[in-house]
Amino acid sequence: MDPQDLKAAPRALDTPRLRLECPCEAHAAAFVDSLLRSMPALRFVGWGLVERDLAWALDFCRRDGALVASGGGLIFMAFERDSGRYVGRIDLHTFDFEAPRCEIGYVGDEATAGQGLMREAVLAVMAMGFRIGLARIHAISDARNARALVFAERLGMQREGLLRAYERDPQGQLCDMVMFAALSPQPS
Repeated sequence: MDPQDLKAAPRALDTPRLRLECPCEAHAAAFVDSLLRSMPALRFVGWGLVERDLAWALDFCRRDGALVASGGGLIFMAFERDSGRYVGRIDLHTFDFEAPRCEIGYVGDEATAGQGLMREAVLAVMAMGFRIGLARIHAISDARNARALVFAERLGMQREGLLRAYERDPQGQLCDMVMFAALSPQPS
């Protein structure tokens, strides 16, 4: 696996309830609206702690789109198929093509919480990642983020361990992180 596999990966995915698309400027307004609405729940997401505006969101979406086009990652914005309502953002990043593995990140809109939409979106991105050749997808969550820990388990990921004093949280404090991983159903 190499960056060419990422360049050749789908830029859109469909699930029974969702349409997932590579970020573009057209997504910026929905993204920033969601971010502002969801801020109280985003205390573990560095870029989610500061009130943002449309200009910031346009730049964020442009950079995400450029990263995907360069083969540096895979990022999807998820929307409900029927209403077009924004659901969340999912990204595959920090690739090790030799292994082949990557980390997954996800941030959902609080307005759609509890409906299983983010789970549906993340599972679709993980399945696509395995189809293009990943053997492992892992998630790393702050050990204090109980919601993220439960979500990773509901995705079918296995808890692998605690990484003590692993990184700094958005407030600058060293924190423990929990590693979860899913392996490809088709061994490579």
